[in-house]
Amino acid sequence: MRLRVLLDTHSLGLRLLGGEDELDRTVRGVMTTDLRDPSRYLSGGELVLTGLAWHREPEDSEPFVRILAAAGVAGLAAGEAELGSVPDDLIEACARHRLPLFSVVEDVSFASITEHVVRQVSSERAGDLAAVVDRHRRLMTSAGGGPEVVLDLLGSDLDLRAWVLSPTGRQIAGSTLADAGPELSGELAARLAGEHLAAARTGRRGPHRVTIEGGGAQRLVEGRRSGDGSGATFSLFPIRQEGRDLRQTVLSDWLLAVEADAGEWPDERLDLLYGVTQLIAVERDRRDAARTVRRRLAQEVLELVQTGAPPAEIAARLRVAAPVLLPGLGTAPHWQLVVARVEWEDGDVPGGPVAQSLLEEMLVDPGAAGPEHSDRIAVAHTGDEAVALVPLPVPDESGDSSATGLHAAELLRLVQEPLSRGLDDDGRLTVGVSAAVHSAEGLRGALEEARHARRVAAARNGRVCAAGHEELASHVLLLPFVPDDVRRAFTARLLDPLREYDRKHRAELIPTLEAFLDCDGSWTRCATRLHLHVNTLRYRVGRIEQLTGRDLARLEDKLDFFLALRMS
Repeated sequence: MRLRVLLDTHSLGLRLLGGEDELDRTVRGVMTTDLRDPSRYLSGGELVLTGLAWHREPEDSEPFVRILAAAGVAGLAAGEAELGSVPDDLIEACARHRLPLFSVVEDVSFASITEHVVRQVSSERAGDLAAVVDRHRRLMTSAGGGPEVVLDLLGSDLDLRAWVLSPTGRQIAGSTLADAGPELSGELAARLAGEHLAAARTGRRGPHRVTIEGGGAQRLVEGRRSGDGSGATFSLFPIRQEGRDLRQTVLSDWLLAVEADAGEWPDERLDLLYGVTQLIAVERDRRDAARTVRRRLAQEVLELVQTGAPPAEIAARLRVAAPVLLPGLGTAPHWQLVVARVEWEDGDVPGGPVAQSLLEEMLVDPGAAGPEHSDRIAVAHTGDEAVALVPLPVPDESGDSSATGLHAAELLRLVQEPLSRGLDDDGRLTVGVSAAVHSAEGLRGALEEARHARRVAAARNGRVCAAGHEELASHVLLLPFVPDDVRRAFTARLLDPLREYDRKHRAELIPTLEAFLDCDGSWTRCATRLHLHVNTLRYRVGRIEQLTGRDLARLEDKLDFFLALRMS
């Protein structure tokens, strides 16, 4: 906006004292100061408001005005409350430096002027930027640009820091400006994604506002905060595929995170940000279209494996897939299979497409920014299940690529919290990971291994669970698949006599049994752990054997007791 417009706004109480020829200067902001030297807070284009507390003698005006003129401010407005009127020496200094000067009547607050200027400047910037965004929309649609450009526009024209995040909190895009500041920390990005998913499941229309309180904001935004402990507020805008059940999209939607409180914005700025989300949705559509070939390859390989096709036929298909997934590799890599299943309690929404999108996101390195890093993963889906074919191109020195492969616990490390919030109380995600295989002959076994690992994960508690092939070697993980009535009968037959004896005599036979097995049957170590004499321990073990009819010197009986304790 221009100084002339401010002068014509009678409610602001401004009276021109000098600089009539400079009233077409553009005002880009407002700053209130009573410092003798406010230069470090000026960037140019401001309307400076001052109460004249710095003015002690006529000689003070010249250096003050010289500093403002050198900084390129648009004009100076002096309040009349402090001195009753604006000093002549200040009027003369402003005339020498061609700096427009206004007086502000006593009954108009600086806060009123500041609010008016900020509101007008913001609306004008938003209008100008909207035109730029519209041009960029056409550019992206026709030439395939990226979201970073529009995020740069938000930063340069509206001073807004913004990021595009995946539903797990991975950064898809951020500003590329040199002064944009550091990226979000992984911890904060995951938290914002979780807050967005939780709010989206309520059905509320965005933007959703999240405040990170106190010092946590300084740590999580990595240095942008001033350190005053006031925290940071983020506004989260969904980048959504409309027209489908929310549960089909919420776990795969991107979001636009803006470091600002959108609750204070005028409608024009909100409309602009909604336009930005639509623009970024173009990039999302482009990415999904690019995945079509990889998804089809995965579907073909999966069908061949499940129908028992000859290994030679599967190997031929893999040779076709390898160059697409890993350009320039030259040789067929080792492969790993990951199975995921999304299930909703009412069963009305198919989970396969959601599981497919989640695997395409989860299998990307959490530290990798941008949408292109998922281009080396092929995922197919059938029903509620999705299967990912993951190439492992670099085996370790022993020739075993599993050392550099995927691990279930690592897959969950950053995504478990946000996805659990998105699944709310009616959905569940379970994941199974196979070992690496180096030939087509191993894919069928790897698929069964990944599916079995997923069933192990499904037997655990939690909205998001995963299990890997390395866990399947333990018989303990078979316990969840024992029918409940069998489990109850088995544990009751072995442990109920001991529990009853403990209840009547306070003998602690159950804790003694647990410690004895945990010490691998070592009398000395067990007695030391329980702070008992060895003879007392022998008496208790003898009582356990007498009550159950078992012999704790026999491996079979030790194993039965071990399983009973685990199932109880």
